[in-house]
Amino acid sequence: MIEKLVTSRTKMAAAILTTGLVTMPALFAQAAGATPAAAEKNALQKWIIDGGPTMLFIGVAIIAFIALTVYNFMNLTKAKYCPDDLKMALMDHMANVRVRSAIELAASHPSYLGRLVAYSFPNIDATRPEDLGRDQVEDAMADFSTNESRKSMTWINYISLCAQASPMLGLTGTVIGMVGAFGVLAETGSADPALLAGQISVALLTTLWGLFNAIPSIAMFFFFKNRLNALTADSIKAAEDMMNAATATVNADTIYAKIPEGIAV
Repeated sequence: MIEKLVTSRTKMAAAILTTGLVTMPALFAQAAGATPAAAEKNALQKWIIDGGPTMLFIGVAIIAFIALTVYNFMNLTKAKYCPDDLKMALMDHMANVRVRSAIELAASHPSYLGRLVAYSFPNIDATRPEDLGRDQVEDAMADFSTNESRKSMTWINYISLCAQASPMLGLTGTVIGMVGAFGVLAETGSADPALLAGQISVALLTTLWGLFNAIPSIAMFFFFKNRLNALTADSIKAAEDMMNAATATVNADTIYAKIPEGIAV
């Protein structure tokens, strides 16, 4: 998908460059005799408004990207996934095999780790002291992680949507500008720089702003995706360590019995 998009945009850029090279001398000559009104065009008019109506849709994509970035920065934090204070308190309960207390504490905490423990630890089986029903607990943790990750990835995937839609909107503006430029050529029969400049501005500005939004959107998509995976992995590992601590406490006598105290001579 990305390779096709890059190829299509490369061809379009080549066409724009060719048109620009043909008309550039005349445009420079026109700029030399520009009127004071044209010279006083402000930055808003020059960089945004001259891009035409397509800039409105690109602007919406830029605002959406900024909002999603702020939301994910606020949501994907260690405090909301695997807070140290909760992890230490749960580990203390599980190391002393206070499973019910650990579940109650976890259920009262809104973090990812708290909800993970509250969902999976009720599957601990006291009738299986050798592993406390570890397979059932791990299956429950896998189910919980799958469902929760899907919810978080929804907002991250919207950033991917911005990354894919922005260059397509820019390409739409590019096509509109080129169609307008060739329409002017068909109507006037000559490459009048004053008439072509506006349409070429539409083509180039929409391309510029489409890429301006797409490039950071791609980078932030992978950043947040990797951050989510890391936070999720930390929470699962913490829960597994708690299971290991409880199992080691329950089987302490058996474990120590297997360790030789000495060898008779």
